[in-house]
Amino acid sequence: MHPTAMQNCQAFFSCYSKSISTETKVRVIEIGSQDVNGSLRSIAPSQYEYIGLDFVAAKGVDIILTDPYSLPFEDESVDIVLTSSCFEHSEMFWLVFVEILRVLKPEGLFYLNAPSSGNFHRYPVDCWRFYPDSGRALITWAKRNGISAAMLESYTQKGGSWQDYVAVFLKDERLADRFPDRIIDTKTDFSNGTVLNRSEIINLSELTDDNKKFLVINQIIQGQLTIN
Repeated sequence: MHPTAMQNCQAFFSCYSKSISTETKVRVIEIGSQDVNGSLRSIAPSQYEYIGLDFVAAKGVDIILTDPYSLPFEDESVDIVLTSSCFEHSEMFWLVFVEILRVLKPEGLFYLNAPSSGNFHRYPVDCWRFYPDSGRALITWAKRNGISAAMLESYTQKGGSWQDYVAVFLKDERLADRFPDRIIDTKTDFSNGTVLNRSEIINLSELTDDNKKFLVINQIIQGQLTIN
């Protein structure tokens, strides 16, 4: 658990918990919950029911998963799903995403944190990095599976070797008005932020000189740019 992973999840709870009804016990599950140098469980509101899932028996793990693409919960029985530094290790994370949406209540939230940078690190494999359009692609996949989910916001954390990609999803887009606040409304150390129903990219990152050269070369190849 690296520091920005903890900080970003704390920001999630601070922003969204106040909009979650507590008339019944709030059930939170974390996928990849093994306590390694800290745990998200420690920053979750104490009144929440917290269930940690992982593939091995370890500190912080309540349920051991035998199938990475099947969660042992009934349909629409979970309020919040968390996963941090885990999706990069899933060979087919898009299948996990749809399974997460299955167990979430219509007003349920999914918090995703995954690296957009960083060293190769197997557990037991290391397959993916996540970029500003990754969350939008997951929403497209959800809709192809008949689920009208929405991405409330996303951003890339500035600083640190992992440059966390963070996204917050809602199971049923029709209930977006229940969650009026966004993490990036008060956050400053991020780039490439997106917010539901806003078309602009907030704090758009600038291209490096090498990327600018590549873009120009590609435009020339595509016939979109000519040199006089």
